Amino acid sequence: MANFGGHAIPGTFFLFYGFWLIVKHTLQHYWRTRHPKGRQIMHPSFKRMDYVEGGFKIFAAFVGIMVEQFVVDGPHAHLYNTENKSWVKLMNWQHGTMYLFFGISGIALVASTASKTVPTGVDRLALSLALFVEGFLFYFHVHNRPPLDAHIHSLLLVAVFGGSASTMLEVFMRENIVLELFRACLFILQGSWFYQIGFVLYPLRGPQWDLESHGNIMFVTMCFCWHLAVALLIVTCTYALVSFTVMRVSGKGLDTEIGMRKTSFSPNSQKALLEESDEE
Repeated sequence: MANFGGHAIPGTFFLFYGFWLIVKHTLQHYWRTRHPKGRQIMHPSFKRMDYVEGGFKIFAAFVGIMVEQFVVDGPHAHLYNTENKSWVKLMNWQHGTMYLFFGISGIALVASTASKTVPTGVDRLALSLALFVEGFLFYFHVHNRPPLDAHIHSLLLVAVFGGSASTMLEVFMRENIVLELFRACLFILQGSWFYQIGFVLYPLRGPQWDLESHGNIMFVTMCFCWHLAVALLIVTCTYALVSFTVMRVSGKGLDTEIGMRKTSFSPNSQKALLEESDEE
């Protein structure tokens, strides 16, 4: 991740995943509120969405691990150099470990979707654990770095550990739309903040940031709050847009059904029924 692209790639993944969660959980919430038995029997399309999500996690984790290991200057599966008596590219190994646990969360999601024998909540537990591992490794990732570098990465831990805690709550509080949307919000916050880290540490244009300036540290802290506000706004607008679209589409379907019923009980059909009864 020692460049802008190394921060943009995970940032894009988390942004995309956050949007996906908003849409998925909004649709699920609408289904549960419209169907009394929706909490027990979900539409088959939701299972397919979980399979897609789990498969994408597994694929993305595998690609991430391979990239970290086999880039030109990567460790190429070597952890320790016996000749120099030193570790080999531990940064890459740490990033690969993060990807590994997100891959495990994808496997847990697929397994819990495919089999009823898997305990309820395993998918959320695995995702919470993946976020915890990410934050745990990042915490020791930035030691002995310049103040601004260390601080901007430590702010990322707010989103990561917050997401881990809220996801753990979902293990015990299933189908809670507030927690589900909050988890999506923190993924979006994490994604946008990865981009912010890239712009600060590896600016695409303009002068380099002073990594020792206390003023820059204060600004970055305030900027994180702005990112949180934008993430909340994105979740709110996306939730409202998806809900409005689904209600309109389902409303048209309901109007069509009512129209068909009215047609089937038109005066002509009633007259025909009366004539049949008279003949009998």
